[in-house]
Amino acid sequence: MALAGKKVVILAADLFEDMELLYPLYRLLEEEVDVTVAGLEPGPVTGKKGHGPVPVDTTVDRLSAADFDALVIPGGYAPDKLRRSPDVLGLVQAFNASVKPVAFICHAGWVPISAHILKGRRATSVAAIRDDMVNAGVEWVDEATVVDGNLISARTPADLGPWMKALLRALEEGEG
Repeated sequence: MALAGKKVVILAADLFEDMELLYPLYRLLEEEVDVTVAGLEPGPVTGKKGHGPVPVDTTVDRLSAADFDALVIPGGYAPDKLRRSPDVLGLVQAFNASVKPVAFICHAGWVPISAHILKGRRATSVAAIRDDMVNAGVEWVDEATVVDGNLISARTPADLGPWMKALLRALEEGEG
């Protein structure tokens, strides 16, 4: 397959939005992408709707953006935990500096906000954090999926299809 050999890291913490982690995980595996689920701590994580435990392959502090082709940040309540980690913020900044795809959905916009990579960029999110996005300098738009260079954002689980298509296209085009 065209994406075999590509490497993607998915950030995970307890109370992730179940489908926003599981759908990308299995969709990427279906395309023979090498997926690493990275948590804040060793041990499995559980979704806010009870899916899990989802095994964590490694912790974020052990990762380097240089080893991956893209980063996926699921939403839910997990982004509020992830955004407090200097290791997570450093990783997000490194992916952005390397112009590698950073895909985030729903409340996951909080993570790139805290990493200070959104000012002057175009993106979307769940409406509940629209003010946070705008206050971070984002040109916020109400569209299913927004691609601005290496940033790939979506609003809610209803947008998982177009969001993943955009990420797969970015991986296929070899952005980064």
